[in-house]
Amino acid sequence: MVDRIIAVIHQKGGTGKTTLALNLAAGLARRGSTHLVDADPQRSLSQWVEMATDGAGLPPVAQAGGDPFATIAQLARAHRYVVVDCPPVLQGDVVAAVMCSVQMVLIPVLPSPMDLWASVGMAVAVGEARRLNRDLRARLVLNQLESRNALSRAMREALAGFDIPILQASMQRRAAYRSAAVEGTSVYGLGKRAQTAVADMEAIIEEVLCL
Repeated sequence: MVDRIIAVIHQKGGTGKTTLALNLAAGLARRGSTHLVDADPQRSLSQWVEMATDGAGLPPVAQAGGDPFATIAQLARAHRYVVVDCPPVLQGDVVAAVMCSVQMVLIPVLPSPMDLWASVGMAVAVGEARRLNRDLRARLVLNQLESRNALSRAMREALAGFDIPILQASMQRRAAYRSAAVEGTSVYGLGKRAQTAVADMEAIIEEVLCL
């Protein structure tokens, strides 16, 4: 039986949603059987996996298809972890089906005022989804942080007042995430070049699995 079904979602594009989903799944695959689901019509996740070489160690990916609920349920019966990359919208049947199917929603947020404003809508959407899925939990994941950047620090303080808690672990601004996408692998597949990025992901995974 699946231990965790996780969706990575945000209504705004460019927040690092697919990057988080793929690297999260790559880290979870080191712990148990893991499968990806690409629910985004842009198919960025699928293209990333298709680029991978045999030794990249990326989990397989399935399309959400016409019935995301059925797709996720089928994969959940066969895998310990399922990670879903959602489309960058809040409305629609696909997002509704995913939100009813998963146990955890991760919402990547960039350190910018526009992303802060967009996150308000995400909090509302999660609250509405909980009416149908009482087991749904959600966490904000700060992305592209710079520890010495005042805006990054201010974002954490601003988001602290939201209904959705923030993970203590975060994705720092690192070139390794872009390199992994270019090379068709995850940060785990980059070896020593990505040690700090792997540490970011491991911290996120450990925190999520303890929730």
